[in-house]
Amino acid sequence: MNHASTTKFASAEDQARALQEALQANGIMPEGYVEQWEETFDHWVPENGARIVARAWVDPAYRKLLIDDATAACRELGYGGPEGGFIVALENTPQLQNVIVCTLCSCTAWPVLGLPPDWYKSFEYRSRVVREARQVLHELGLDLPQDVQIRVWDTTAETRYMVLPMRPSGTEGWSEAKLASIVTKDCLIGVALPRVEDARG
Repeated sequence: MNHASTTKFASAEDQARALQEALQANGIMPEGYVEQWEETFDHWVPENGARIVARAWVDPAYRKLLIDDATAACRELGYGGPEGGFIVALENTPQLQNVIVCTLCSCTAWPVLGLPPDWYKSFEYRSRVVREARQVLHELGLDLPQDVQIRVWDTTAETRYMVLPMRPSGTEGWSEAKLASIVTKDCLIGVALPRVEDARG
């Protein structure tokens, strides 16, 4: 007579805790390592990149620094550290739309874009955007005129990109905070444009 198995497994949380304790007990993981990364993740948000873009829109000197040395420009506003060692800003123009992908995994300039969205990590996006960028952007809700060139940049562990979108018309006189409110993670990746109607504050 067969009996159904009554084996119970610990929850994922309990398993993770046990692994952490074992690694710490053997000196492989230093005390506070997980907490340090949790704090880091809490500070890796797209609002950081939005503030950078807003500053570049209102400050020509900062904009030049961002284009010339984005790593230094990000550091000037307090964003850098792990995964932010070499950031490059890609400036959109009326004739050019820059788009970011990581064809190997899901690398981005995490300190200023935040953690990548699920679709960015998907094999479909990573494989298709380099071959049919215009169609992929259409499926993501962005339709560009045919005379706008789309340039796709492949992020690596050594070089992390962020897109500097064009400032929309109708935003003259806005504060930096209000400008930042229309810059989303999708804008920073290059699959969306800032919209005046999304403004807050």
